[in-house]
Amino acid sequence: MGEKLNGDFEIEPKIFTKILVAVDEDDSQSSINAFNYAVTTAKRLNVPLGIVSILEVGDFNIFDTLSPEVLAERRAQVAGDLANYVNKARSFGVKDVSAYSGEGKPGVVIINDILPDVNADLLVCGSKTKPLTGRKRVFLGSQASYMSQNAPCSVIVVR
Repeated sequence: MGEKLNGDFEIEPKIFTKILVAVDEDDSQSSINAFNYAVTTAKRLNVPLGIVSILEVGDFNIFDTLSPEVLAERRAQVAGDLANYVNKARSFGVKDVSAYSGEGKPGVVIINDILPDVNADLLVCGSKTKPLTGRKRVFLGSQASYMSQNAPCSVIVVR
């Protein structure tokens, strides 16, 4: 069992020095909410902001995966969306903004490939409640859940 705190401890402020926000390629409302939170926080703290979007190639049908044109089109769409996010962050007043992209399962790619390169100490992502059959509900999206459990840094899930 852990040691009980008796109120005799020092408060150590947690200062974030770099933020990474994950946005869906489909611009879902939960991604926009996470982006808004990350941009506001980056501006307030005057810290660099990274914006990442992952192309989920596993969602493609077999014909799309065999078509270089479709894959190139989707990659260009992700790059365009990221450029739009970067421009929005800069116009809001965030001075240092970078874009990152990858392909695969978003949570895995962000944790294993993007975060080590970016070296962010705060990861922000969105999540929405997904209704299931019956009375059960999933309260945290699978990608947000994966990232919050496996990230080497602090994670804020914005709903």
